[in-house]
Amino acid sequence: MSESNLAFECRRCGHCCEGQGGIILTEQDVERLRTHLGLAREEFLTLAVEFKSERNRLRTGPDGYCIYYRQDLHGCGIHPARPDICRAWPFFRGNLLDRLSWEMVQDYCPGVNSTVSHAEFVRQGQAYLRNCGLVAVGKDAPAALRPI
Repeated sequence: MSESNLAFECRRCGHCCEGQGGIILTEQDVERLRTHLGLAREEFLTLAVEFKSERNRLRTGPDGYCIYYRQDLHGCGIHPARPDICRAWPFFRGNLLDRLSWEMVQDYCPGVNSTVSHAEFVRQGQAYLRNCGLVAVGKDAPAALRPI
């Protein structure tokens, strides 16, 4: 598939790494991240996680970015082990279900291809989520990753 047909290609702008409280961690995420960082579970939780609204969330730094966002890299410092919610971006449930949300995200994320139709965005997004095992189910699954 040519770049002009891709619904999304990350431009490493960091917009999705900015903001507090949005990066919810699953137990798989915690294990993958702590292993990647070579930390014991409790050490990782103390260093990187805050527990809010009955969920583990990655902390943000004083600059408002995820603590693992690296300005010098223009991107994620833990990219190979990043949380599932980050892996799924921008193919979140809301953007797949709601055309208006998809249109709004185009103003926020330069990697979303506005020349691709919403239907094609949905098709590619669902395929990507399935291929990467990112469709989440269960009461602990982040809403953004629940199947449509």
